[in-house]
Amino acid sequence: MRPPRLSSQRFLRHLPLLTSAVLLCGHAEAQSLAELYDAARGYDATFQSTQASYDATVSRSEQARAGLLPSASLTGGVSRVHTDISLPDANNGTTTRQLGVNGSQPLYRPVNALTFTQSQRQIDLARASLESASQDLIVRVSQAYFDVLAAQDTLGLVQAQKAAVGEQRASAQRNFEVGNTTITDTREAQARFDLVTAQEIAADNDLRVKRAALDQLVGRYGTAPLPLAPRVVLPTLVPNTPDRWVDDAQAYQPAIRQAQIALDVARLEVQKAEAGHLPTVDLTAGYNASRFPNGTTGVPVSYRTKQASLGVQLNMPLFAGFAIQNRVRETLSLEEKAMADLDATRRNVAQATRSLFFGTLSAAGQVQALEAAEASSQSALEANQLGYQVGVRINIDVLNAQSQLYQTKRDLAQARYNLLLGQIRLRQAAGTLVPQDIHMIDALLATR
Repeated sequence: MRPPRLSSQRFLRHLPLLTSAVLLCGHAEAQSLAELYDAARGYDATFQSTQASYDATVSRSEQARAGLLPSASLTGGVSRVHTDISLPDANNGTTTRQLGVNGSQPLYRPVNALTFTQSQRQIDLARASLESASQDLIVRVSQAYFDVLAAQDTLGLVQAQKAAVGEQRASAQRNFEVGNTTITDTREAQARFDLVTAQEIAADNDLRVKRAALDQLVGRYGTAPLPLAPRVVLPTLVPNTPDRWVDDAQAYQPAIRQAQIALDVARLEVQKAEAGHLPTVDLTAGYNASRFPNGTTGVPVSYRTKQASLGVQLNMPLFAGFAIQNRVRETLSLEEKAMADLDATRRNVAQATRSLFFGTLSAAGQVQALEAAEASSQSALEANQLGYQVGVRINIDVLNAQSQLYQTKRDLAQARYNLLLGQIRLRQAAGTLVPQDIHMIDALLATR
């Protein structure tokens, strides 16, 4: 006895639950978005490069601090000098042994102080770049994650459509065999079945490509993202006015902070150029000892000398061939460039934030519209199937209704992912995207 066949209406009604169950059973070790993001942080080359650049900037700042700290050196040496002297019993050869410690402490070096201040701002610049790289990694992992889920949904829906079309093809064949319909219905169903088969092959290949991209991003093989929970309620957009998001972007966006820091660095560079006219003052100290074991030409016996010194050294620049004046003019022009770059960055960020805000609102509206369209398409399919059974609808009507329903389901699944990605990108544009936002998305996923 054949097992009872699941009708297309019941199959469509339980399709979301069946899809989630198959995905979870097929991947017992499915990963959440947070787990894959943590893996990507330790593997992604782009993020690792930015992290290494930040560490290098911190070390470079410590190098700049050295210009404000004392320096000391130990010197030593042995030399032999031979001198021809036309005197009887003269000492023609002199051996000298020297050992000394010398040091200096900058007292007034404005360029060194400004260089150190610049290095501190460079650390802030690198920190903003690292924050931007972290947010970009969240977006890239989320994009790859939802790309796999969308490809899985597409493949599952195409396979379900193939099963439904196969059932419709069998029904048309039975009706033709008993003389209720013409061969046209069977051929139409076969053509639609062949088309869906081609779509299945393309969807399967697309899923493989999307999984490979996610594997490469997180450094794992065979990643299996957790799907969205059945009947999930997507979060609403808060705040719901674009001006609030733009204000946050102006305050927190790393790109704006980078441009502002670059302007501060340019202004410090102007001050450094102007400080080229100023003198420098250093405190110097030293202790040197010399030994002459064979004496010298003036003192023919062995002796030693010890010398201690302490002083202040002043260096006042007088003329450098107009290099300082031209350097000042150059840095002033670079400061104007940095100001223009900051203005351009602020405008671009504001425009991008507004565009993403309205795009996210549009995605939310599309989700609501497609949910209504899914219910309508389901009703239309059931009506066409009933009409086909009683003879008031033809086979192509049922096939078209099936195609419309499955296309609507695919569009709805993609719209949900677009809405979540839009909210993530909007937070990135506002500069408020943090890893904790990933856990909010994980709360929408199906449990293991």
